[in-house]
Amino acid sequence: MSHDQGIPVLDLSTARQPYGSFSPEFIEQLRYATHNVGFFQITGYGAAPGQAEHLLDVIRRFFRLPLEERMKLDNRLSPHFRGYTRMGTEVTQGRADAREQIDYSPEREPVSEYPAHQPYWLLQGPNLWPDESFPELKPAAMEWAELMSTVGMELLRAIAVSMELPEDYFDEPFRDSPAWMGKLVHYVGGVVEAAGDQGVGSHADYGFVTLLLQDQVGGLEVQPPGVKEWLPVEPIPGALVVNLGEMLEVATEGYLAATIHRVQAPPPGVDRYSVPFFWSPRLDAVIDPVPLPPELKAQARGISDNPANPLLASYGMNMLKGRMRAHPDVTERHYPGLLNR
Repeated sequence: MSHDQGIPVLDLSTARQPYGSFSPEFIEQLRYATHNVGFFQITGYGAAPGQAEHLLDVIRRFFRLPLEERMKLDNRLSPHFRGYTRMGTEVTQGRADAREQIDYSPEREPVSEYPAHQPYWLLQGPNLWPDESFPELKPAAMEWAELMSTVGMELLRAIAVSMELPEDYFDEPFRDSPAWMGKLVHYVGGVVEAAGDQGVGSHADYGFVTLLLQDQVGGLEVQPPGVKEWLPVEPIPGALVVNLGEMLEVATEGYLAATIHRVQAPPPGVDRYSVPFFWSPRLDAVIDPVPLPPELKAQARGISDNPANPLLASYGMNMLKGRMRAHPDVTERHYPGLLNR
């Protein structure tokens, strides 16, 4: 494990020993990264040769399409919060972000009937893809999602072992129909006046495991527990940046860290591309407290729930709340009745 200004780098190809169980050395590195920093980078995660570079190239070319082509995928057309978000219309901390993006998730049939207390089923449905104008995008993005699902599950199994739990401890909530979410993101500096230098405002992710592919421009900054300054996450070609979400932090009473992070907008005229992937359980998954061994429980920091944005045990409700906050225009168009709930 090497350190890059405090951000550990782990090689996932060394995670398991020849006979299949996790390597104690890798588990020790992972335990340090997930408890002390909440962010790390991984190499050796099984991408095909050139796959990461190809995906970034495909995204770059998609965002060069004329705006009218991109707007055919306008996420306001999707009741499932999928598709294209125009520059400066996603909101973090109440302020516009200097990015445009595609949001996508598993391709499934919409759920037409569900209990009133489970409105999160509204999130399930089809994606919006530029099948006619740019057919390369869907296969590249979905193949990446398949790889990231494998990586996300492997990391969760290693995290379980690092907390002295059975390797399959987190398997059940992800079984059959995980509700992962992918984004294809383009940042441009100096275009969204309201954003200033905010590419994405400071926040913690609310789910489980985030896997980020970033290009070489940089701009991601993190604030590990107990650290006052912002640490840059310097790009490593082809590596993934990994961080944990608040549901894992809450379930472990703060032993695992859901670290605050932000993205600084690139300089005016500079483009930055990234692919965040949120490895997430089924929409109806409810996450119970994790039984920590005494020596780890003693190191748990506890949790400081944000009264303005309380975290719920139901993954689906957290995801719906997050989508509604990020895309108020979609919410207003399709679900005005949910706004005051």
